[in-house]
Amino acid sequence: MEDVITEIPPPSRFYQEDLNTFTPPSTPIPSPFLLFSNPKPKEPLRPSLLIIAISSSSLYIFHHLPSKELVGSLVLPELPFSGNSTEPSLRDKSCNIYSIGDGNNLILLVSVQCPVAAERSHIVAKLLIGEQIVPERVLVLDSVQRQNFRGRLSPDDIFAFKLETSSERKGLGGSIALKGVDYFPSGSVVEGLAAALLSRCEMRKIKGTLCVTWPEVGSSAVSLVKSLLKKVLPSLDLSICAGAEDEYFRSSHIKDNLFDSKLYT
Repeated sequence: MEDVITEIPPPSRFYQEDLNTFTPPSTPIPSPFLLFSNPKPKEPLRPSLLIIAISSSSLYIFHHLPSKELVGSLVLPELPFSGNSTEPSLRDKSCNIYSIGDGNNLILLVSVQCPVAAERSHIVAKLLIGEQIVPERVLVLDSVQRQNFRGRLSPDDIFAFKLETSSERKGLGGSIALKGVDYFPSGSVVEGLAAALLSRCEMRKIKGTLCVTWPEVGSSAVSLVKSLLKKVLPSLDLSICAGAEDEYFRSSHIKDNLFDSKLYT
């Protein structure tokens, strides 16, 4: 008698390419786009520095930055607007663009508070760098991911690493290179939007720096990112009210407990 469990199943009656004929094609997702508050901006915008905040600590710092002006947004059609507040909030799934400089020394800040899928990273990077926005320099702030880091990570560790484009490393025409910050160790990986943005800078021959920090959240993370930003923009006011800090630190402590696992160590 045949063993129905271990017996090799018969071949399918259909060819692999014929199986898709029974499944309706998925609806294509519309392309993301930039929406500016000025209907007719002087395009392309040419900031002296474009800062793109992805990590939780950098988003928190720039959310409480007093001297910023909302100038536009990056709209991802796959993300619903429901649940977002009328005023910018750290709980919103949004991607706002702010101006933190004057006309002579324009500095743009992009707060990426929404998840960007890996397959959408390159099209988002193309929108932010090189078409409607042509920056002289780019600084990307992200955090180290446990699963991509070669080595053991402890919640008590505090460090920052950087990756640079070839033009930034050569220091042509000045540099925003973070002095005293080591390069990202070999064998560790940066992926997603941060990697796509740095690749975009390399392709466009734009001076670009990607800085990744650890830990992702907490008072030490905020202090570390603040010290790094002071090296890039010494005159930037990074004062934050104490009440906001306390609320953030309590929520970040909860987040640390949830993700503090030996799975990726």
